[in-house]
Amino acid sequence: MSLRLHDTAARAVREFVPVEPGRVSVYLCGATVQAPPHIGHIRSGVNFDVLRRWLEYRGYAVTFVRNVTDIDDKILARGADEGVPYWVVAARNERAFSDAYAALGCLPPTVEPRATGHVPEMIELMHRLIDVDAAYAVGGDVYFSVRSFAEYGALSGQRPDAMQPAADTDVETHKRDLRDFALWKSAKPGEPYWETPWGRGRPGWHLECSAMAGKYLGDRFDIHGGGLDLVFPHHENEIAQSKAAGEDFANYWMHNAWVTMSGEKMSKSLGNSLLVSEMVRRFRPIELRYFLAAPHYRSMVEYSEEALIEAGIAFGRIETFLRNAADLLGGVESGPVPPAFAEAMDDDLGTPAAFGVVHTTVREGNTALAAGDKDVVAARAAEVRAMLGVLGLDPACPPWASSGGADLTGVVDRLVQELLTQRQTARERKDFAAADAIRDGLREAGVQVEDTPAGPRWIVGQG
Repeated sequence: MSLRLHDTAARAVREFVPVEPGRVSVYLCGATVQAPPHIGHIRSGVNFDVLRRWLEYRGYAVTFVRNVTDIDDKILARGADEGVPYWVVAARNERAFSDAYAALGCLPPTVEPRATGHVPEMIELMHRLIDVDAAYAVGGDVYFSVRSFAEYGALSGQRPDAMQPAADTDVETHKRDLRDFALWKSAKPGEPYWETPWGRGRPGWHLECSAMAGKYLGDRFDIHGGGLDLVFPHHENEIAQSKAAGEDFANYWMHNAWVTMSGEKMSKSLGNSLLVSEMVRRFRPIELRYFLAAPHYRSMVEYSEEALIEAGIAFGRIETFLRNAADLLGGVESGPVPPAFAEAMDDDLGTPAAFGVVHTTVREGNTALAAGDKDVVAARAAEVRAMLGVLGLDPACPPWASSGGADLTGVVDRLVQELLTQRQTARERKDFAAADAIRDGLREAGVQVEDTPAGPRWIVGQG
């Protein structure tokens, strides 16, 4: 079965056919770094990391571009409020995003271009648009003429005559049409600027992505991705300016849905943001990734602490099986994924069904463990590791497995085993209150204890 993906532009699931056989080019709209990321921001990174991993498992060589918007109105405003240059704000929050992507196991992009590093490409693109009368310069600003592009509104399903004005500048009187959007903004006193043929200024938000996608992926590439909130105006505007300049641009448009709280999109304005830096102190990062990856990428995810705890417990069952299998076999190697898992992933990254296959395989493996059937245990464990690898959740692989730096696994194991010995001694003298207190203390520290016929086993996780 071939890979099929939902294309926002077609409003349908389409068979995926790459521009170049054996290779896939992906552009993901990354962070606008005016603030550190909450889990709503990072969902996009996790979802498209799963896409990338599945493409690579299928044998494609993937070029993955994820940009950084390091200058815009909000970043400038934040710098002014703090009394620091805009780039201090941008650099600080870019590091926060990088740390969050890494904490949740996202592979680094092939390239991660910044807007401020690609002004020459933006100027060249504006020249092309002005030359074909798709853009015009006035008062130091450069605007895209919406009327010049007959397909404007096709991605989002809107009619241009029903659209509201593009409120992306303080002074709208320069525009020929209030729906026209800014490609370039003239610099205000005290703002950073770059020299252009039309005066000093800085990039508009939409222009940068077209320029960077074109530079790294060419005039035609496979997949453009981002959050659902980017369909309009950002991605609509990207299409207009790139196609008006003579580029084919993206063949497929993929958009992930939001993380919500009480039915509302997670945002700073609602005051309900949950910063990734804080979340990973309270929950294991691998469990947070499980929580974000398990729902379908086009489905809304309703956040609650209870739901995240349940995700941790579910993942703990997978870890326990792999640990028990490794104890029995002396190790577990990764193998091919089961056909049912591949079928689910090929069906528009059907992660709910794919995770269902993971848990079914774990149950089969546990049945084989109870029966002492090493061959079946080995086969099921190899399948589980392969599936977890695609999902970025294999506990034996980086970043979850220790790689570099001090490995404290042995130290922790010694300490936990000492407590388990004390617990067993308390149980033998029928001091069950003391035994329960030890187990409860371990649980509060994030260590689950499972009593088995072979003795107690422990894993780190929510209980």
